[in-house]
Formats: sequence, structure tokens, C-alpha cells
Amino acid sequence: MRKPPPRSAVPHKFIYREVVRHPSAILFITQLLGVLLYALDEATSTATGWRVALELFGAGVLALAIWAVRDQPGPTWMAVILGVAASGLSVLGLVLGSTPVELAGDVVHAAFYFLAASSMLVYMLADSDVTHDELWAVGATFTLVAWAFAYVFAVVQQLAPGSFIAAVDPDAPRTWLELLFLSFTNLSSTGLSDVVPVLPVARSVVMIEQLAGLAYVALFVSRVVGLTINRRRMTHPEAGEDVRREQGAGQPVLRQDR
Repeated sequence: MRKPPPRSAVPHKFIYREVVRHPSAILFITQLLGVLLYALDEATSTATGWRVALELFGAGVLALAIWAVRDQPGPTWMAVILGVAASGLSVLGLVLGSTPVELAGDVVHAAFYFLAASSMLVYMLADSDVTHDELWAVGATFTLVAWAFAYVFAVVQQLAPGSFIAAVDPDAPRTWLELLFLSFTNLSSTGLSDVVPVLPVARSVVMIEQLAGLAYVALFVSRVVGLTINRRRMTHPEAGEDVRREQGAGQPVLRQDR
């Protein structure tokens, strides 16, 4: 029988297979790369060409999100429509400099990311077995929700100017990176950062995100961790026996006198 070629002989096929098997990992890594690119955007916010390139990168992130949830329950066509509309409105609003178009783009972006995050949550709850891609999906879902709330903050800021203040330029509108930073710190329950909601509607949205962050860790992350430990015990029963033996060794032995 002819042996299959080693992995090193067909690296492109191996890489393609790994990428297809782990779409959540590609989405998660790309979104983390986007965080670094947004930091560059803070320094080059006046360069229109760079802003357009960044919006096109965002369109690529939307495409990756659609690809990651394409096999999950729910209408994929809805995600495609929202993704295309969000990208088109963002680029159009940037080119025209139209605030209403940018506002519409932020609303559609938020709807898209909430839909993608919901599909990822259903994906993680679909079965009782945890795959490597589902572990990557834990991080990808977190970033999807963080992006969604950041767009909600952007919508709130446009509808109610002055909703958020910061230590630097408190009267100026908060940048996208500042709103994303606020979303990450709230969702991870690490605090409010240096960006503070001051108007009632802004504080309400922030409280909802704080609750969502606690629920995500308590319900979904703990479930994935528990299933991972359970799978290890099933595949390596001797490890579980060693743990129980160690636990029993530390307990006192009661003897009965005859």
C-alpha cells in the first residue's frame, strides 16, 4: 500500500486543512490583530486612505465571522446581508463624511456582531464534546460581543453627545479605540478604565454589558472548561484515579474497636 506523503511534503494542503478545521481560531487571531491596527489608526486618523484601508480590513473580519458561523444553526443569508450592509455603510460614511450614514453603519455593525456571537454560543452548546475549534470559539465569541457593545456605545455617543468622558479631552467625542477599550474592560469585569459613562442611557448600556460578561464567564466558559476536564477523565481514567487516590490519602482513617 502506498504511504501518504508526510506533512512537510504538502505544507499548503496541511495549512489549508488546519485553517478549515479551525475557523474560530482564524477569526480570533484576526480580531486581535485588528486591535493593534486600531491603535495605529489613533495616530493616523486624518489619513483618509488609511481609514479606508482599515474599513476594508473590518470588512475582511466580517467575512471571517460569516465563514466561522456558516455551518451553525440560523439563517446564514441574514449574516451575509448584515455584513455587506455594514461594510458598505462604513466605507460610504467615511468617504462622504455623513454622520447619518455612519450612524446607520454602526447600528448594522452591532446587529451583525450580536448575530455572529449568538451563532457561536449555539455552536458551543450544540454537543457535549469539546473540540479544539470550540476552545478557540470561547475567545472569538468574547471579541465578537466586545465589538458589538463597542458599536452600541458609538451609537449612543452619536445620539446623545457627551455620554462618555475620559481623563484626556473629556469634552471631545470618544474615539473608536476608546469605546472598544471600554467594552473590553467591562466585558472582562476588570473595571471602567479611564472612559466613564455619565449620561443615564450610557450607564444603562454599560450595566447590561457588565451583566453579559458575568453571564458569559459563569455559563459558557465554565461549561467548556467542565466538558474539557470530563473528556480528559474519560480518555485518561488513570489520571482521575490518581487524583482520587491523592484526595483519599489526605483524609484520616477511622478505625472501629472490636
